[in-house]
Amino acid sequence: MTPSPGDRVRVERAGVTDEGVLMPSSDADHLVLKLDGGYNVGVDREEAAVEVLERDVHAVGDEGADDDGGAASAVEFDGDLPTVALISTGGTIASTVDYRTGAVTARFDAEDVLRAVPDLAGRANYRGRVVANILSENMNPEIWRDLAEAVREEVEAGADGVVVMHGTDTMQFSASALSFMLDTPVPVVFTGSQRSADRPSSDNVMNAVCAVEAAKSDCAEVLVCMHGTPSDDYCALHRGTRVRKNHTSRRDAFETVGAEPLGRVEYGADGDDVSVEFREGRTYARRGDADLDIAPDLAEDVELVKFTPGMDPAALDYLDGKSGVVIEGTGLGHVHTDLIPRIEELVDGGATVAMTSQCLEGRVCDRVYDTGRDLLDAGVVEAGDTLPGTAKVKLMWALANVADPEDAMGRDLAGELTEESKPWV
Repeated sequence: MTPSPGDRVRVERAGVTDEGVLMPSSDADHLVLKLDGGYNVGVDREEAAVEVLERDVHAVGDEGADDDGGAASAVEFDGDLPTVALISTGGTIASTVDYRTGAVTARFDAEDVLRAVPDLAGRANYRGRVVANILSENMNPEIWRDLAEAVREEVEAGADGVVVMHGTDTMQFSASALSFMLDTPVPVVFTGSQRSADRPSSDNVMNAVCAVEAAKSDCAEVLVCMHGTPSDDYCALHRGTRVRKNHTSRRDAFETVGAEPLGRVEYGADGDDVSVEFREGRTYARRGDADLDIAPDLAEDVELVKFTPGMDPAALDYLDGKSGVVIEGTGLGHVHTDLIPRIEELVDGGATVAMTSQCLEGRVCDRVYDTGRDLLDAGVVEAGDTLPGTAKVKLMWALANVADPEDAMGRDLAGELTEESKPWV
């Protein structure tokens, strides 16, 4: 009996016997086995004797396939459970190790994630589809549009919530993009993992489980669900337009800037008692409040520029002809005075130029110092306390969808701009 990914197998080689679930492999020469304890092992196929103990223990069926060839899939449905759409874009949560090189490669599709995270079983009915299979540094606006359309289709088809599996490095940009592009009556929850499933410290199982529970909640917004602490105690739920990855490798790398997270998902002991809680006093869109709608157009000729001391005004020359520029300025939103004439030329050339701050907390205010007033006179608009990356995505969306993008940059559209900056306790 030839083994297939998803089968429970017994593998014997060199006097060692292992049992577990057979995983997809990155090449034809190796078997990858997920042991019951959560570790993955790679075995040379030529040296191994494999016995299939049980077929398709985490199999995904063909129900829900889309019209053009099965990009969507679903497990067997239970009428008593809600339906959660799992949309994969790649990244570490949906990755494996290439046993030829030892490098982590984005190879898994949504079906593989279901096999890799058996803890998801029994929590929901699942529909799965792949929008992209990339590491997140390769994310781009075209994929954002595809992703927004995929979410719309899944919600229209009856999904009670959506989980987007995404690489962590650019997750905040994609979450912002969908926050502006979608009006959603159900939760849309981004999640990923800082460490791949092959590592004993992987956060993929807990993040995936907590994201599914968040997708079943009453908060109908675009959220990011990631570890809230280095331990496996809870995941934080961040609003998609206020979240930032603040550490390269910690499991609790993501933080809500300027506030506490909207809520949290308590994981309990080994995921036995998972519960979703939202912070008292925080307002958010409720399930069913909005009608499903999509505005996927984006102006792609928008750039984010970081000012640094000694910056040559000629460094802005490549911005000529751009329709939008976001500047990450100092403090309250300043640049060297030598750059202001060059910025004014960009505005006169038709660009919308918005100012943000390099500071993690607080908002820009260009009315305090002469430099700020000069920037306002040059036509720069203030983006308040909108995060620089979010401001870029917002300007891309505003230029393509609203009549007055300059006005839009000073107004809150999707929770990206708070009324005032204040300390949170």
